[in-house]
Amino acid sequence: MKRQKRDRFERAHTQGYKAGLHGRSKEYCPYQTQDDFRSQWLGGWRDAMEARNTGLFR
Repeated sequence: MKRQKRDRFERAHTQGYKAGLHGRSKEYCPYQTQDDFRSQWLGGWRDAMEARNTGLFR
């Protein structure tokens, strides 16, 4: 069975989430020129920051 590639927007969101969990700044976003991917990355970053602030991760 062939493995399908993940959706690029989902991947940007996941990368942003991981960056947020590690405490990286939103300025770290690798998608500075691509607005659609940047918004997905920042959405993941915000989700991670919210999770950290509520105590899910330390």
